[in-house]
Amino acid sequence: MTCRKTIPILLICLVLGNSALQGQPMSLSECMDYAVGHSTEMRLSAADRSDEHAEKVQALLSAFTPSVSAQSYAYNQYGRNLDPETNTYTDFTTFHNGYSLSAGITLFDGFQAINKLRIATVQQQMGLSLEQQTADEVRLATMEAYYQVVYYDRLVEVLRLQAATADSALFKAQREEELGRKGHADVVQMQAEQAQRQFQLTQAQGQLGQALLTLKETMCWPTDSSLTVDYSLSVTENDNENLNLNENLFVFPSVQIAEARLRQAELQLRQARSAWSPSLSLNAGWSTTYYTYPDMEGYQPLPFREQWKNNGGEYVQLTLSIPIYSKGQRSLALNKSKNEVSRAQARLEQAQRERDNALCRARDEVATAQAAARQAERMAEVKRQAFLLAQRQYALGLITAIEYQTASQSFLTAEADNINALLQLQLKRHQLNYYQTGKLL
Repeated sequence: MTCRKTIPILLICLVLGNSALQGQPMSLSECMDYAVGHSTEMRLSAADRSDEHAEKVQALLSAFTPSVSAQSYAYNQYGRNLDPETNTYTDFTTFHNGYSLSAGITLFDGFQAINKLRIATVQQQMGLSLEQQTADEVRLATMEAYYQVVYYDRLVEVLRLQAATADSALFKAQREEELGRKGHADVVQMQAEQAQRQFQLTQAQGQLGQALLTLKETMCWPTDSSLTVDYSLSVTENDNENLNLNENLFVFPSVQIAEARLRQAELQLRQARSAWSPSLSLNAGWSTTYYTYPDMEGYQPLPFREQWKNNGGEYVQLTLSIPIYSKGQRSLALNKSKNEVSRAQARLEQAQRERDNALCRARDEVATAQAAARQAERMAEVKRQAFLLAQRQYALGLITAIEYQTASQSFLTAEADNINALLQLQLKRHQLNYYQTGKLL
């Protein structure tokens, strides 16, 4: 399966830039895309992909193109030296100036160049899988931070209603105390109830701010800029949803990476074996020289153009190189390559086991989260009914203020647990959907 490509950074900025700058609410999908587009890890990954592409191009050029070089030199030779014109020894200073052009290509090297190209190709494919894995990790972290924000936002709403109810109950208790129907102790209990609800509301608002800051950090959002989140998240509970795993499952990036590393190790083993093979290369070149005697009186050198033509020469060379002894270096490289193949096979088996375990764990977690969500919903409804009953009983003087406060706190705890259970169920479903399709949404 080919690795899915992540959304380019520039495209994400163009799509999300207007809504983000205008302060419009960002959905979960938009937050995840923004996080991927601005993630430092993704920028580093993009640089790695550029290096891998350059290495592949280099391997391609090395395999199929010759090397070409040009050279020029100039020097003075003093004392006794060989006269390039007469081929006899002289004592005059000689000035030499030379030019050369050479080219060479390897005709056969035991397929080492081909194996390098294959290794570079596998490395590039593995890099794409690594990039996908990084993007999925960023998306998952953003999703978890987003759900934390949603949880505290809904908790703040519940606490705000509870605080309003406590204010109303305190006002009613104070009025009844004035009419002689309630004692001062009831008013004190209602004041304690109001203070507790206000404290819990303030605490939840602070936790909402911290959760929003965590989401900004995960998204690489500027901390000094406001971030508006779309809280209208639909959370439903369905017994049959996402519980049946498909047979044709998404190939995990971790498994793709392990498979690519195994292929890379096998190619490196071929490379190590090809080092024992002889190599055949073809080289050709052309060179010419110019010389003169600067301190020889009366000497008239041939013109530069004439010497360039007369002293020029060409060569063609076919070289066969047979490796015989390299102090054990080839044997050591071969043994290391074999060991690397064994390690890569073990890593692949481990990645496959981790994938299977993750699938089973995700299925069980969804089933558990569904059961917990059902129980939390029933508990919240029961506690709500109990709280409403406690309100009527307290108004009739059938229960004490402490009993009313206990029912109110129990209802608040059940509501918080219900919200958390539903959001956890949604998160677990997204994770299971990722294991099935490779998509979090």
